[in-house]
Amino acid sequence: MMSFGLPKNIQKKVDKAIKSAFNIEAFALKPMVFSSEITNTLPVKFAENNLFKINSSDKHIGYAYVAKAKSKTDDFDYLVLFDADLVIIKSKVLIYREDYGGEIGSKRWLKQFIGKTQNDKLKYGDNIAAISGATISVRSMTKAVNDLLISIKILYNKNLL
Repeated sequence: MMSFGLPKNIQKKVDKAIKSAFNIEAFALKPMVFSSEITNTLPVKFAENNLFKINSSDKHIGYAYVAKAKSKTDDFDYLVLFDADLVIIKSKVLIYREDYGGEIGSKRWLKQFIGKTQNDKLKYGDNIAAISGATISVRSMTKAVNDLLISIKILYNKNLL
């Protein structure tokens, strides 16, 4: 496990989530870097420290995406893990900085994203449940994951994933 510019507290949470989701102890994260010509066409702006290829025992097992999304007055950090076939296997709110709306960090709510692929369209209030008191955060997380799935589809279609 190596850190690639992620803050230490975030890195620890990412490592723990990867170990749990993939049921592994040892793995390596390889940052994925794309040209600005590619990234400028995507809804998600990939940087050197937010999309990683996950390898274990020299075998590609998935991808990890770490980013921030807006809540009412601040941002929250979240993680989305994909298997090697680009299916979401886990989503997690890493750090939530508001007094209200933290319910989006619940495993129960986040499990809605599991199984989603680049071909899915997420819609607040339709296939993504609302949470009273967390409307802004729920809409923000839904949009963030939607944009991520669209970006993943574009990268996949360009044979970059």
